[in-house]
Amino acid sequence: MKFKKMKKIALFLSLAVSLVTLAACGTSKTTTTNENLLQTPYTKDVTTMGTFIQVTVYDKNKEKAVANALKIPVQYNTLTTVNQKGSEVDQINSNAGIKPVQVSAGVYQLIKAGYNYSKEYPESGYDITVGRLTKLWDIGFPDEKKPTQAEIDEVLPTINYKFVQFDDANQSVYLTNKGTKLDLGSIVKGYVAMLMVDSLKKAGVTTGIVDLGSSSIYVIGHSPRGNNSPWRIGIKDPNDPTGTQMGILDAANQHVNTSGIYERYLTVNNVKYSHELNPQTGYPFDNDIASITLLISGKDDTNGDGLSTVIFGLGTKKGYQLVEKMKNVEVVIVDKDDNVYITPGLKDKFKLTSSTYKIANINDLK
Repeated sequence: MKFKKMKKIALFLSLAVSLVTLAACGTSKTTTTNENLLQTPYTKDVTTMGTFIQVTVYDKNKEKAVANALKIPVQYNTLTTVNQKGSEVDQINSNAGIKPVQVSAGVYQLIKAGYNYSKEYPESGYDITVGRLTKLWDIGFPDEKKPTQAEIDEVLPTINYKFVQFDDANQSVYLTNKGTKLDLGSIVKGYVAMLMVDSLKKAGVTTGIVDLGSSSIYVIGHSPRGNNSPWRIGIKDPNDPTGTQMGILDAANQHVNTSGIYERYLTVNNVKYSHELNPQTGYPFDNDIASITLLISGKDDTNGDGLSTVIFGLGTKKGYQLVEKMKNVEVVIVDKDDNVYITPGLKDKFKLTSSTYKIANINDLK
């Protein structure tokens, strides 16, 4: 997993008023109707996995639970980073074409989840063996560049999820092709968010927020305003991600995952190249999507991180149609023409707040 630029870019939370201040420093006082909850929530953060990770809890006496939850992303950064020698993923990559590598249970499950996305949605271009291509572009990092066609042509043959072999008995992973490299950056944050939420809930947390760099957010329970009051999540304007919001989404005990072409990009000769790379072409995906926000009830193996990348690769219409077939998943898709498409389950949960955008009908797309 790569270290990303630390930018709060995708989402911000709000109660009756914005919770941006609360998410940033944990000092805001929030009105709550539950006397068992804190008026001023307990907030703690850590910088790891290349981003700013924060836990906000309204339940009393849960400082230890929060501290334990924040140990999880630190642990998974150590296990999955591709920027430090010795991580389990680095060992797998270093032994490609040589031998299998035994890994921990969590990493094994995570790689299998990425493999399953790659296998199930090949038309989307999703593939967890994209490591050499992402490193070649390295968008968002000091050595980012637009590679030459010759460089791209060299790495494309190393990308194929079929090069990944699993041994359940030994809990080992083997890359059969020398030169192939895993990159779990597309799924690890959602997986870690899920583990953190499970840890907090087991410790008795009923009301809180787990925020992994604002692109992977889980709201625990309902907002402290009341049992029937959802959290309100502001979706950033993809044309102005550091400024205004374009809509508000209601959520309760749900995972919100977002991604967009504005997150990280490289500009060369006035052309913007998104970090969302298509391993079938070697270049960023070139379709109509500007941003995606998933609302997930329950959980899957990665809580939507992999799915958002799949949708990005499919484009607006096919991505929307895929979500329609899924249980417990809703989506807000913003296209490059400022149209907003929401699945039916969000009809009463999403409110457009920007006059720049308009709600559109998916059936009007060709």
